Amino acid sequence: MKGFNVESFLNYLYSPYLIGGAWTTIWLTAVSIAGGFALGVVIALMRMSRSRAASNAAVFYIWLFRGTPLLIQLIIIYTGLPQLGLRFNVIQSALIGLILNEAAYLAEIVRGGFLSIPKGQIEAARSLGLTKLQTLFKVTGPQVIRTILPPLGNSVNGLLKATSIASVISMEELLRRAQVLIQVRFEVLEIFSVCAIYYLVITSLWQLVQTRIERRFGRAYALPPER
Repeated sequence: MKGFNVESFLNYLYSPYLIGGAWTTIWLTAVSIAGGFALGVVIALMRMSRSRAASNAAVFYIWLFRGTPLLIQLIIIYTGLPQLGLRFNVIQSALIGLILNEAAYLAEIVRGGFLSIPKGQIEAARSLGLTKLQTLFKVTGPQVIRTILPPLGNSVNGLLKATSIASVISMEELLRRAQVLIQVRFEVLEIFSVCAIYYLVITSLWQLVQTRIERRFGRAYALPPER
């Protein structure tokens, strides 16, 4: 019975092939969270709009993408849409799927942030003669950012792991490269152990970054030190 090969495990731990897959996971997450946040803000504003059509469209979007698995969404985009004449390569399909899916969740996070702001502050800003944009950037915006930072950071953490689903459409991120390596070397435990360690390292590093960001934005609201 074959046991755990420590030497192979250590070799895979520094494998440029797997490190390249980890880097793909990182930039795929970064682009997807940026695109998802931008689209999520738009959808959140539509959801809170006085326009019934815009609000209903946003509700439908959120319902659709939160109610169906990301796996199915990626497969439809990559293999289903070509039947309608819409063709995307692997990278485009992965980014489109992840951004559209993430935007549905981030829209609700952003909307919750805006709803947490007391209406009295908005009315006070208007009484001072501030326009809607000035109110957004000077009054509500900074408070919304501070409020949504923790759930937004958790979304990044979740997305780092959710990118592994893109392996089903042959996106060469970390999990896909691990699977390809296993088909050649047949060392499942060693390779997947390295894969798990990479995910742990990436998510742990992000946790440190998230903590520093939250601390930075929370300084203005921290209680002064007791004398």
